[in-house]
Amino acid sequence: MTAFENPQATWNQRFAGEGFLFGEQPNHYLSACLPHLNAGNALAIADGEGRNSVWLASHGLQVDAFDFAPNAIEKAKRLAKQHTVDVNFVCSDWQSFDWKLAHYDNIVGVFFQFAGPQDRAKIFAHIDSSLKPGGVLLIQGYTPAQLKFNTGGPGKLDHLYDETLLKTAFPHYKVLDIQTYEAEIHEGTAHSGMSGLIGFVAQKPF
Repeated sequence: MTAFENPQATWNQRFAGEGFLFGEQPNHYLSACLPHLNAGNALAIADGEGRNSVWLASHGLQVDAFDFAPNAIEKAKRLAKQHTVDVNFVCSDWQSFDWKLAHYDNIVGVFFQFAGPQDRAKIFAHIDSSLKPGGVLLIQGYTPAQLKFNTGGPGKLDHLYDETLLKTAFPHYKVLDIQTYEAEIHEGTAHSGMSGLIGFVAQKPF
């Protein structure tokens, strides 16, 4: 059975090992952008083993996080306990998650490029509706340059991001930071090496 026939089973198997597939430290772009985030609460989408949601909680935010792989959620709970923080982890795919209307002060999405253009548009619409007015969205993703590096990500051109795509998806947002760059990253065994990256932080209109 291929990953595309049953992605949940594939990812659950990948998360089954003892180690942390993407490491235990937060994404570098996320940690660098802490000053842009609002106080209050946050949602970490497709959060995997919890490295980013746990970090957010350690900085005083009330955090919800979801992932569709049970093994990832179990690891995330252990990581939160290790760091003595509380995170509301939910085992769910994006279609079934309870996207509460105008609920979050921040929404964080790090390398969640599992969706093609049609599903991505639906996810972005959920993000927009679930952010409060004035809420902050942070996205870290791979650009088409990642295809030459092959050090992580979906390996599909239409799953990758560029600045125009993100600005067009959230046209009325105030861009607080946007960067397209290449850098060597070391985030566990799954994201390791020189990478084509984009970082995007924007604020929903009040």
